[in-house]
Parts: sequence; structure tokens; C-alpha cells
Amino acid sequence: MTCYHAEEWKWLLKNAIDWKTILPLYYSSFPTEDFENEEELHEFFDEIFAQVSQWSDRSVTPRARLLDEKGAGIIENGSTVPSKELQDFYREAADLGFFGLAVPEKYNGMGIPVTLSLFGTAQVGRGCSASFIQLGAFIFTADMLERFCAPEFCEKYIPQIVEGKISGCMCLTEPNSGSDVGSMRTKAVATADGKYLLNGAKIFISNGGGGLALVLARKEGAPEGLKGLSLFFVEEWIEIDGKKHHNYTISKNEDKMGLHGSFTCEVLFEDSVATQVGDDDQGFKIMLHLMNEARIATGIQSLGGIEASLDRAFSYARERKQFGKPVAELPLMKRNLEDYKAEMDAFRALIADTISWYDIYQKLDLKVQHGETLSPEHKQLLSKAKKCVRRRTPIVKYYGSEAYANLSLKAIQVHGGYGFMKEYDVERLHRDSIGALLYEGTSQIQSLMALKDLLKAILSNPKRWFGSLIKGHPFAGYIEGCEQTTKTFREVQYSFKKNFTSLVIKCLRLGNISVFLHPKNWQKQENIDRLMVHAETCCQALSYLETLRVLDQHAQMDDSRKELFWSYYKLVIPRLSGIYSDWKMYKPEKGYDVSESDTTEMNVEQNREHAAVSS
Repeated sequence: MTCYHAEEWKWLLKNAIDWKTILPLYYSSFPTEDFENEEELHEFFDEIFAQVSQWSDRSVTPRARLLDEKGAGIIENGSTVPSKELQDFYREAADLGFFGLAVPEKYNGMGIPVTLSLFGTAQVGRGCSASFIQLGAFIFTADMLERFCAPEFCEKYIPQIVEGKISGCMCLTEPNSGSDVGSMRTKAVATADGKYLLNGAKIFISNGGGGLALVLARKEGAPEGLKGLSLFFVEEWIEIDGKKHHNYTISKNEDKMGLHGSFTCEVLFEDSVATQVGDDDQGFKIMLHLMNEARIATGIQSLGGIEASLDRAFSYARERKQFGKPVAELPLMKRNLEDYKAEMDAFRALIADTISWYDIYQKLDLKVQHGETLSPEHKQLLSKAKKCVRRRTPIVKYYGSEAYANLSLKAIQVHGGYGFMKEYDVERLHRDSIGALLYEGTSQIQSLMALKDLLKAILSNPKRWFGSLIKGHPFAGYIEGCEQTTKTFREVQYSFKKNFTSLVIKCLRLGNISVFLHPKNWQKQENIDRLMVHAETCCQALSYLETLRVLDQHAQMDDSRKELFWSYYKLVIPRLSGIYSDWKMYKPEKGYDVSESDTTEMNVEQNREHAAVSS
């Protein structure tokens, strides 16, 4: 890891995580059995983070190219057989204790905050995106077992996960049901002993042959759609008459464009013995917890890929000379590299803040799942954390994966023709980046989720939304007396709310604000469809807004963080201006129809935005 990355991560670990809230959720008081005080605990956290970072840089990164060339392994007799390179990765992770960082001590884990585990996975993601996926299969399986499965399964399998002996997979996608999860056909038939027999096929399953599977299926007589799905826990091997037998088979490992070092499998269930998890028809609701966890993880994975791509781009630009000087010193390239760096640093800050909220949510939600009664304060905290995680989940998945694909492509361009050659890692990194755009819900699915959540928030109380719009007006006095970064953020926030409100009124044919304030006027599907056209640009705008929000918070903690706020602000203001121009051009009756008056209005607005950037 470059010294620069190390310093950034250290600052975030110390300052961007709400330790005052998180630590009491894990440790009732100090001293504990292992730590005399909180300072000693933080030193332990720093040591763990340093060890994981060194492992990634010294072992995971050098192995990445060979793992890409040789692949994750093979399919043999219906099971996956990991390659030597992947086996070495598993062994090293287990030796380091990585699989058990956030696992409770009663299952032989360390029981430390989830934050440390996620910060560590980000370092692995910088070393190798494919290895990140395989690592995640151990971590999420342990969490899902502890959170939702029967104690006997937890006691049997979580210690094995900690030792790196077994992992799992999430089985949703079927040949004819991708994003349309509710259309899946895998069936579950009850048996006399309370078990179920599953029949069906799942495709594109990451780590399909890990040994354990959480499977969405439909019971006989269950309703169609998402509401009719139940969740089942299935072991790859079961014992019959004292002998081990396949319970489901791996029929294929996909030959992918990238991420060659990870298994992506077709899994066949043929009278596979399964145990139900949770109540009838609640499968998707439970699985959604894992899906959201995986989406945040994809954002973290993308950050690792961005760091790896830009590390190589910066290094090459400093070493490569053209026109008598390093490429990095040529004016246009210098400006581009500064922009790439600003986006990477800003997204890293967003990820760190999201991890902090996610840790709070995970810990309190686990208490609820285990039947504990929360105090009024903890109930309020859980509600706040849940809302933040819900809002951030599609944003970090969307923004991270899109930025990874874009910045890894830019890293290739920095290398010129050499970037197109397999001799250089940026070629592999860009191939790997495409996967993040697709799995755990495409960018378009994330955009629709983000827009749906925003509309739901407005619909719950339109008057509050409109009131915040009035209160947030620059002339309303709301932003007077603030730090300049806060004042600027609130101006950007007001601009988004104003432009989005205009878009909603136009697309939903609400006519004016008075009609906007009554949710019953929002019901026509054809009007909603018009708004959906703008889901992706809305998600982009929300991504920039949420990132600026976090950067402003960090600027209040430390004056040295203000430079990043302004660098990112100058980067995204022209993007936001373009988005608002797109919204203004859209005509519900005609689609995009640009008249002379429209372009004049847009040019005036753009000039205002660009003037703000200049000043």
C-alpha cells in the first residue's frame, strides 16, 4: 500500500468512525479481559489493520495476475476444486484470523467491530478483486448463520468458517429470472420429518461450491411473486447410512470476461434436503439483508479496484517521459490525475462513513434478531442507522462500481498503448471492474431503488419536503453563520431539491406546488414511468450530494480535510449542472425536445453554476 493510502485510511479509521457509539455496543466497560482501556483497544485495531494491509500488498497483490491466468479452479465430480493459488489465499487468510475478525468469541472468532473487518476487506480488494469475492463468501456466511439460522448449524459450521474449511453462497438468480427475482421457479416440497426437498437450478452463483447455500425457493401453493418465496439452508454434503453424499451439484464454472480468480457457478438442486430459515413467504425479506450487505461490499470492492488502478496510473505517469518531462507534469494529464485522485479520496470518505453507520445497524439488528429488548435510546439509534444504511446502499453500490469501471479505463488511457497489453495490470483491473456493474443488482436497478426511496420519503410527508426547500433557500437565513463548506453544501443541496421538485411536478403532471403537496395526486403509473426515465441521473446526483455531505462533516473535524471538499466540489458541480439541464430539456409529452427558449434558460443556469465554481 502506498504511504499516501496508508495515511488516508489511518485518518478515516481514527476520525470517520463513530467509535463513541460503536464501542459501547461491543464492550460494556473497560478494562475488559483483554484490554485495559480504550486507547489500548485502538492500538490493537491499528495493528490488525496494518497486518491485513501488509498481507494484501505482499501476498494478495503479487498473486493476483497468476490467479487471473490460472483461474479459481475446476469442477470435478460435481464439486469445485480450488486452484493452488486460491488455496494459498484461503490458508493465509485463516492463519491471519481474517475469517473470524467479527465472529463472536464463542465460535472461536475475535468478536471485534464489523468496521475492522470491512476496512480489512477494502485492502484485499485493492490487491485482487477476485480474491475479495471469495473472502466475502466466508464473512457473509458466518453472519447469516449467526443472524438467522438454528443454533446447531451455527455451532457446527461457524468455527469451520473461521478456520477456512467451509464457506457458502447466496442462491437467487435463475436462467429466466435475473433482476425479476419474484419470477423464480425453484420448488420446495415438505417432507414428513419437517425438512424440504428442493428442485431447480441457480446460475451465476458466486462461490457456488463453498459447502453451504442459502436458497430462495417457492413452496407448493405459495403465491406468485416475491411474497411467495421462502428461504432454505442447504448443505452441499449430507450423511446417509454413515456415508457422505452430494446434496446438490455444481454443474458449471462460468468462463467470464474478468474475475477469473473467483468461482461463478451453476448449481443444480435435485431433491436436495433443506431446512427452512425464518417464516413462510419471508425468504426475500431475509435475503434482502444479505443482498444489501453484498451491495455495500461491492462498493468497498470497487474502492479497492479504484485504488489499484490509480496507483498504477500515477506511478506510470511519473516515470514515463514525453516531450522532455514526466507525463504527470503535462498540463492536461496533471489536471486529469488531480480529478481522479479527488474522486477516489471522496468516495473513500463516503465508504468509511457508510461503514460506521452499517456497523451500528448490524450490531443492534443482531440483538433484535436474537430476541433482545432494546432501550428507547437504542431503538432510536437503530431506526436512524437503518435509514442511513438504506439510503446509502444503492448509492455506494452504484457510485462505486461506475467509478471503478470509469477510473480503471482512465488508468488504461494514462498508459497509452501499453495499457492495452496484458503485460500491465490495468488491463486486468478494467476487466474485473465490469463484474461490479452487474452483480448484486445492476447500476440501473440501484438507480431505481435510490429514486424509489427518495420518492417514498417525499410521499410520507410532502409538506415537510417542501418546507425544507423553503427553509434551505440561500436567502432564508438557514445557512448564515455556517462554515464555508457547510454553507456551500447546503446551497448544493437546495439546488438539487429545487430541480428535483420541478422534475417531479413536470413528470407526474401535478401542475403546481399545491397539487404536489397531496400524495393522492401521485398515483398514475404512466406518470411514474416518466419519472423513472430519470432514475440514473437522479442516483448520480444523490451520489455526489451524499459524498459532499460527508466531506463537509470531515472538514468540520479537521481543517486539512477542506481541500478535499473543494476539489470534489469543483469536480461535481459541472456534472450536476449537466444533470439539471437534462431534466429541464425533458418534455413529458414529447421526450427530449429542445427549443431556443429552453437552451437560453439552460445556458443562463449553467453560467451561474460555473461562476460559483470559479469563485
